[in-house]
Amino acid sequence: MKVSRTIVNSRREKILEAVQNDGNVSVNDLAARFSVSLLTVRRDLQYLEDHNLLERFYGGARASTKLTEPNGPNTKSIRREKIARYAAGLLADGDTIFINTSSTALSMVKYITKKNITIITNNGNIINTKNPSQATVVLLGGELRYKKGAMVGDFTMNNLMKVTVKKSFIGCGGLCPETGMTTELLNEVNLNQTMFERVTKASYILADSAKIGRRVSFVSCPTDRIENIITDKDAPADIINEFREQGILVHLVD
Repeated sequence: MKVSRTIVNSRREKILEAVQNDGNVSVNDLAARFSVSLLTVRRDLQYLEDHNLLERFYGGARASTKLTEPNGPNTKSIRREKIARYAAGLLADGDTIFINTSSTALSMVKYITKKNITIITNNGNIINTKNPSQATVVLLGGELRYKKGAMVGDFTMNNLMKVTVKKSFIGCGGLCPETGMTTELLNEVNLNQTMFERVTKASYILADSAKIGRRVSFVSCPTDRIENIITDKDAPADIINEFREQGILVHLVD
């Protein structure tokens, strides 16, 4: 029986996610994980390599060092990885930073190369994230929302108010010139706002092009408080120009 394209693409996206999370994966492990043949895994890896999403080696695959924009599946994920890698490159030795519950911001951890970095976050998913630089991680604690892995509530805020960092890296649900940065979850608004405020050097909003011009429920940072935006080259040029006209530095990741 022929397998549907939806199932194939879903498996390939999960393989790509495994590569991005683990660094290296083996053909044997992937075949066992997805209950498919070794030949099927090799075909999947060949397809993903052809779209510059990973690099194959004998018996397995590793994360791509090219990060070339693909025409295949998981384009959004690759854009976010590019943004995360760029953001990690903005760190300096000894930086203390905020990362919020954004998956894009969390992906920075895999790309940190600087020494003695301290990450303060309410993102519980950081526990299972690769941390090759051995950055120090401080969890803010609080009520854990399991679906997203977010820590929220008064306990989280009380701990956050005791900390000041050099830089913050905040993901969002939407970003537009009229309202600024918005989020879909009310219980994260005050936490995000505080992460913008308790910074001595620079704050960055991480938003892939799909979020530029999008507006969701709650404002976390009005436009006049935004300093830096990191997005990808597919962001609408007219909207990017509006941000720049308001004195915001927009980093376009190619």
